[in-house]
Amino acid sequence: MYNFILYDDGDKKITRYQQYFAVKRTLERITKIQPDGKRLGGVIWHTQGSGKSLTMVMLAQLIAMHPDIKNPRIVLVTDRVDLDDQITDTFKKCGKPVLNAATGEKLVELLEKNNDAIITTIINKFQSAVSKSKEAFDSNNVFVLVDESHRTQYGTFNVKMQKVFPNACYIAFTGTPLLKKDKSTAAKFGGIIPGTVYTIANAVEDKAVVPLLYEGRHNVMDVNEKPLDNYFDRVSEPLTEYGKSSLKRKFSSKNTIVQSHSFIENTAWDIVKHFTDNIQGTGFKAQLVSPNKLSGIRYREILKEIGRVSVELLISAPDTREGEEDVFEESDDKVKAFWKAMMDKYGTAEKYEKSIINAFKKQDDPEIIIVVDKLLTGFDAPRNQVLYLTRNLREHTLLQAIARVNRLYPGKDYGFIIDYYGNLENLDDALHTYSGLEEYDADEIAGTLTTMANEIEKLPQAHSELWDLFKELKNKYDEPAYEELLSDEAIRYNFYDKLSLFARLLKLALSSLEFVNNTPEIQVEKYKKDVKFFLALRVSVKRRYSDDIDFAVYEKQVQKLIDKHITSDGEVLKITEMVDIFNKEERQAEIEKLTGKAAKADHIASRTIKAINIKMNEDPVFFKRLSELIKKTIEDYHQHRINEAEYLAKAKEFEDTFFNGKRDNVPEIIKDNAVAIAFYNLATEELKDGLQNKTNKMDIAADIALGIEAAVRSHVFDNNKQVIDWQKNEDIKGRMKIEIDDLLFEMRIKYDLDVSFDHFDNLIAESIKVAETKYKD
Repeated sequence: MYNFILYDDGDKKITRYQQYFAVKRTLERITKIQPDGKRLGGVIWHTQGSGKSLTMVMLAQLIAMHPDIKNPRIVLVTDRVDLDDQITDTFKKCGKPVLNAATGEKLVELLEKNNDAIITTIINKFQSAVSKSKEAFDSNNVFVLVDESHRTQYGTFNVKMQKVFPNACYIAFTGTPLLKKDKSTAAKFGGIIPGTVYTIANAVEDKAVVPLLYEGRHNVMDVNEKPLDNYFDRVSEPLTEYGKSSLKRKFSSKNTIVQSHSFIENTAWDIVKHFTDNIQGTGFKAQLVSPNKLSGIRYREILKEIGRVSVELLISAPDTREGEEDVFEESDDKVKAFWKAMMDKYGTAEKYEKSIINAFKKQDDPEIIIVVDKLLTGFDAPRNQVLYLTRNLREHTLLQAIARVNRLYPGKDYGFIIDYYGNLENLDDALHTYSGLEEYDADEIAGTLTTMANEIEKLPQAHSELWDLFKELKNKYDEPAYEELLSDEAIRYNFYDKLSLFARLLKLALSSLEFVNNTPEIQVEKYKKDVKFFLALRVSVKRRYSDDIDFAVYEKQVQKLIDKHITSDGEVLKITEMVDIFNKEERQAEIEKLTGKAAKADHIASRTIKAINIKMNEDPVFFKRLSELIKKTIEDYHQHRINEAEYLAKAKEFEDTFFNGKRDNVPEIIKDNAVAIAFYNLATEELKDGLQNKTNKMDIAADIALGIEAAVRSHVFDNNKQVIDWQKNEDIKGRMKIEIDDLLFEMRIKYDLDVSFDHFDNLIAESIKVAETKYKD
C-alpha cells in the first residue's frame, strides 16, 4: 500500500498487476551486482495506455528508498518536452524532489551534486550533457530510466553514453516492442526483463484500453495522363537523365497524390461529414494526421472555409523537416507564413504547442486537431476518439498513432480509425508482429548483433573500393582532378553508390562500442576525414554536372501540374466495413475482400521474400532458388498464364515451404539434416560444372556436404559443447578452412571432378558463413 498507491491529478491510483510485477521483477534484477561490478538493466515493454509514466514513478521511488542501493542518482530521460513535463509533475505528486535539467550544462551540474533528487531531462539535453562531459561518472548507483527508448538510443550517442556512464544501470520503457532490426537496442539495455511484457492483446483483454474500429475509405481520383507527361517533360527539360529520374521519383509516389489539392479538398469534406454525423455534440474529439506541414495547412484552410467544425493545426518549426518524406523537400512559403503567424500570436513555440494541447484536452474547441508527426506518441487526451489518417504509417509509428484514441473515458466504447491512405495491410503486419512475442527471443538478439559485426567487417573493403575509383590520379591532393575524373557518368554514379555504402557502414561502425574501442584511433580519424572529404566532393560534383537538383526550383511547377491533372469527382467510397482491428479473423476477412486473391497472394509472396532475405545466410542457395520461383510465379500471374486461385495456392505453398523448412530433391541420407542440406545446396551450385556429367551427382554432393559438416563440427564443438564466440576466433576458422580444403581436394580426386580451385575457395568461404549462422552461441 505504501509503495504502490499514488495520487495523480486528484485521483487515487492503485497499481495494476502488470505495473506491480514489472517494478518487483526489475528491482530483483537491478539490486544484484554482476561479476563486472555493474547492475543489469533491461527493457520493460508495456503497451500504450498501460501507465508507463506511473510505473517509472513507482520504480524510481523504490530505487531511491532501497536499503541495498546507497546514494542512487536517478535520471529520467524522455524524448519530448510535453512528456518530460508530464513525468516531472507526476514525480512532484509523490513527494520526491524533482529537478529538471533544461540544458546539458545544467544536467552535468546536477549529476555532480551530492543530493538525492530525481533528475528529469529530454533526450537532446542528455545527449548534449554526454557530449560535453569530460569525466566519466563511474558509479554503479547511477540509474538511467529512458522512456520510448527504441527511437532514441541508436548510433554514436549510445557509444558516448556508455563511455560517460560506464557502470550505469539502464532501464528502458517502451510502448511498442522491438522488431528484428531493433533487437540490438534490447541487447544494449540488457534484454527484455523477464515477466515485464504487457502486450496490446493483454490490454484489450483486460479492458485497460477501448477496442479500436477501423474503416478504410477510398478517394476516387483520376489522372489526366498526356498533358501531365507533356508538361513534365517541358519543366524538366534542362535536367540530366539522372536528374529527371530523381524528380519523377519524388512526384510519382502515392505520397504526392495524397498531397494534391483535389485529394485534400475532397477528403476534408468527407471528414466533416463523418465528424458531424457521428461525433459532434458528444464531447469527443478527433485527430487528423497529415502527410506534411503544407498539406496540414491546406486541410486547416479548407476545414475553416467549410466552417462546420472547429479546427487547429500543430506543427514544428519549418526548419526541423519533421514529417517530410524527402530530404530535399523545402518548406513552402505558406508554412513559413503560418509559423510566423503562430509566433506572433503565442510568442514562442512552447507556448503555441501548450496552448493548442490544453485547449484540445480541456476546452470544447478545437474539435479536430491536425498534426504531422507531433502528438503521435506519448500524447494522452482521453476524449480523443477518432483518428483520420491521410498518410502512410508503419510498424511502431502506426501503433503509437492509433493508441492516441484507445484511452478509457466515460461513455467511450470504441476508438475509431478512419483511413484515407490505405494502411490496413500495414496495420495487419504491425499487429501480427506486435501482438505477442513471436518475433522475440534471446538467440535472435545474438544473431542480430553478429549481423551488425559482420556488416562492420565490410568497412575496410568499402573504404578501399571507394579509393580505387581514383587510383589513376597521380596527385591525391589535386581536388579539381577528382571532379574531372568524375565527368564520366558511369564512374560518377558508381562513386555515388560506393560513397553511400561507405558512409552507411561508417555510421554503423561508429555506433559500436567494440569498434570504437578496438580500432586504432588513427584509423578511425582516417575514416572520418575521408568520408568528410568525399561527401563534400559529392556536393561539388552533383552541382557541377547538374546531378544535384534544387527541388525548390521545380517543386511549385510540378505541384501545380499534380494539382491540375490529378482530379476527383467528389466521390469517397467506403472500401471496408467497420472492423475491430484486434479481431484477427475480421481483419483478415476485410483484407481478402479489399485486395482480392491475387493481391493477397502478392502480400504473402512479398512477406515470404522479406523473410527469405533475412534468413538468406542460413542456406543461400535454397532461399535464392525459392525467391526466384516466387518471382516467376508473380510474373506468370501478371502475364495471365495462371488464374488467381492457382496463384494464391502457389504463394501459400511457397510460404509453407519456407516457414516449415521442407526440402525437395535431396538425397535420403541428408533429408532430416538442415545443416547438411545447406552445405549440399552450396556444393551443387558452386561445383555444378564438375557435377553436371556425373550420373551420381546428388550422392557426390551429399558426400561433400556431410564431409563439410563433420569438418565444421570438429572445430565448433569441444567435448560436445559449442565453443563460445568461435565465430570471432580466426584461428578456429583458419583450421576449419584448411580441413575443408583438404576434404575438397580428396573429393576432387575420389570423384574425378573437373572443378577449378576458385570454385573450391568460394565453396569454403560460403560454407564458413553458413556455419557462423547455423552454429550461433
